[in-house]
Amino acid sequence: MSPFEYVSKWFVFKAYGHENVRATHKSTIEITKDNFLTTRGDCIIGIKSEVSAKDFPEWLAKDIKNNNKILVVFCTNNHCDSLIGYGDKSIMLSHENKIIFRKSNYIEPATVLIKSNKAAIDLNRKLVDDLRRSEEIKIMITTLKI
Repeated sequence: MSPFEYVSKWFVFKAYGHENVRATHKSTIEITKDNFLTTRGDCIIGIKSEVSAKDFPEWLAKDIKNNNKILVVFCTNNHCDSLIGYGDKSIMLSHENKIIFRKSNYIEPATVLIKSNKAAIDLNRKLVDDLRRSEEIKIMITTLKI
C-alpha cells in the first residue's frame, strides 16, 4: 500500500526561489510573501508566496490544531524533498506574510507545524540549487492519516 493512500487531500501553492537562498538554518524553514531576500534570511527558501499561514484552508487548519502528523513536499521542476512535522492546539495560523516549519516546539503566529524532522540545512542541496536560480517551488501540504 502506498503512503499516499493515507492522504485525504492536498493544499498546494507556489512560491519562488531567489539568488540569495542559503537554506543553512538549523531549526526552521520559512516561506514568505515578500518579493526580496537578503543573505541574512538563511531559513527562507521561497519568496513571493501565494499564501501565508493565515490563508491555510479550514480543513488543514483544523487538522493542524488537532495535533495531527503533517507531510510537506517541496518540488521544483527537477527536484523534490519533504518533511514531516506535527500540529498543535496552540498553533495560531494567523501571520499575514509568512509560513514557518520548525524543528522546535516554539509557536508564534507564522508557525504552521512543530517537531519537524528537517530544517533548511537538511533540504536536498540540488533543490536548494534550483531555488538559487529563482525557480518556482510548489509546496504541497497534507495530513497523514495513519
